[in-house]
Amino acid sequence: MPQQVTMGAMLQCSFGMAPSSLVVLPTNRVLAENKPAANIMDHVPLLNIMPFGMCQSLANPTVAAATSAAMGVLTPMPCIPATSAPWVPGAPTVLIANMPALDNVSQCMCMWGGVIQITNPGATTVQIP
Repeated sequence: MPQQVTMGAMLQCSFGMAPSSLVVLPTNRVLAENKPAANIMDHVPLLNIMPFGMCQSLANPTVAAATSAAMGVLTPMPCIPATSAPWVPGAPTVLIANMPALDNVSQCMCMWGGVIQITNPGATTVQIP
């Protein structure tokens, strides 16, 4: 069974070079293991999802420009997450602030082609049906 994702969960982007952590504000007023529980709407760049070190996606304009300037040699640039859509699929059977809870099998898509996955949900004992 999937696990509930909470504040401090570890994330990894397929084009990022370093892991990041999820920031969940306590506005939903739901705690899991004494940490704020996340829902699918916790996807805002630089508020909920922090940078993943350097970005390697050629769809990212800064990476494309740096790679072009380096005569075609892939040149990673600092990551600025561009997540415009919520996490999918979430857990529709459990609602947090009237939105599906975020479970550890959900993914979030970056506009630059990266797939953000949850590597450590932050909660170990709370499972979602």
